[in-house]
Amino acid sequence: MRPNIGLSEQSLKGVTDILSIVLADAVMLYTKTRKFHWNVNGESFMELHKLFETQYNQMEMSIDEIAERINKLGAKTIGTMEEFSSLATLKESPGKYPTSKEMLKELLEDHEKVVTNLREFVEDCEESYKDAGTTDFLTGLMLDHETIAWTLRRYFH
Repeated sequence: MRPNIGLSEQSLKGVTDILSIVLADAVMLYTKTRKFHWNVNGESFMELHKLFETQYNQMEMSIDEIAERINKLGAKTIGTMEEFSSLATLKESPGKYPTSKEMLKELLEDHEKVVTNLREFVEDCEESYKDAGTTDFLTGLMLDHETIAWTLRRYFH
């Protein structure tokens, strides 16, 4: 049954399409952060190992919230690596194991890209689809990614 929550069928489709991209990027970034957590080494090993763990745990909770938001709006949630890869704006680097500094830089760039995307999606949800709930939800995600980006940025002079 379609949700009767004051949004048109077109708005629900537009918003859940956006949320699917947000979900795909979240899974991509979560997976990359886990990979870096497993493979970090060097002087700052323990510090970065713990930092990455904190970040992927935070993203894991967000992933579930994004998926549930899609369901709340009446759509099915994607759930395969193929679907995530096809929708994600972030890219993987298979077979590459960067230095700890390169890991920090790559994660920073990815979080900043997510923030940039979320800014556009917030505007779309507010202006094009008139969905205040998803606008607020995406704004919260954006603030979380801004904080992570700020933390990562602090490792650079």
